[in-house]
Amino acid sequence: MADFLTAAKKTLSNEGGYVNNSNDRGGETICGIARQFWPSWEGWPKVDEIKAQMGSFRDEFIDLHFREMILKFYRENFWDQIAGDQIPDQDLANELFDTAVNSSPKRAIEFLQTALNLLNRNGKLYSDIIVDGCMGRQTIATTLVCLKVRGPVVLFNLLNILQGAHYVHIMQREPSQEEFAIGWLRRVEIKKI
Repeated sequence: MADFLTAAKKTLSNEGGYVNNSNDRGGETICGIARQFWPSWEGWPKVDEIKAQMGSFRDEFIDLHFREMILKFYRENFWDQIAGDQIPDQDLANELFDTAVNSSPKRAIEFLQTALNLLNRNGKLYSDIIVDGCMGRQTIATTLVCLKVRGPVVLFNLLNILQGAHYVHIMQREPSQEEFAIGWLRRVEIKKI
């Protein structure tokens, strides 16, 4: 089964350190944890304390004070939501986790459910499932069947295509978000089939 720390290491390399970009809808962010979206995260009081003492916050403070809080946050709010421990393919788990972090667990699961339905050859390989954004038993079971009959690369690629299309949609709807295009595109991977 997939390993959380492997997925977290990959995603956190995309999330960066401490950022406070006025164009970012999340506002002040530490390792991808946006204050705007996660105001009750247990690390914000410590961030504020450090800023008050030091006059600013720098990336070197992250490993000293926040590593365990950050990992706990990502495991509870994203990895557990996508049932990462039940996914047998590490690359697929990495992809679902990264999409969950960047777009929400519900959206990542909807992408998975959509991809599963698109890969079933009109129900010849397995039945369609409901696209509800919930990682239930049927979604997990259907994922296992798809991995067996289609292989992990096809499913991985389709998830990345859906993720990329989502980013395009955001930028078309909100041109100010084009600033983040390169960072988002780094997250979209396609493997040779």
